[in-house]
Amino acid sequence: MVVYCWKYKIPGAMKKLKSIIFITANDHRSVLPRLIVGLVFLSEGIQKFLFPETNGTGRFEAIGFANPDFLSSFVATFEIACGILMLIGLSVRLAAIPLLTIMFTAIITTKVPILMEKGFWSMAHAARTDFAMLLLNVFILFYGAGKLSVDYLIQQRFNST
Repeated sequence: MVVYCWKYKIPGAMKKLKSIIFITANDHRSVLPRLIVGLVFLSEGIQKFLFPETNGTGRFEAIGFANPDFLSSFVATFEIACGILMLIGLSVRLAAIPLLTIMFTAIITTKVPILMEKGFWSMAHAARTDFAMLLLNVFILFYGAGKLSVDYLIQQRFNST
């Protein structure tokens, strides 16, 4: 089966893939989580470039990552790009995957050592933002972008063909 979308032929497998990526609910529940995740990651990515000694390369070097210059720029670029995608609601499920990877890495490399050295309550205090971002990203991964998004417009376009 071949479907036409915006004047292009889309084979059945491609249509199924696009429906998985862009499918979203017909409500506004995910607007606030998307805005929170998008603004936080956009801000953090920009800060890695603006303040490399404390938020970028210097922080990655202090954690002990190999090649902190490259890794800091790499992570910052993903944070900015995925933050923008979250804000406009485009491919939010795909954007959530690198952000989840960043959050898991941040928790493992910075919060687990606090847990081992200072105990649970110190780690819980230090990880509160990381944990909130992790849960909001999981919500977005499963729920999608919602009605006020580019994903919703794309879904409507698919449904009309």
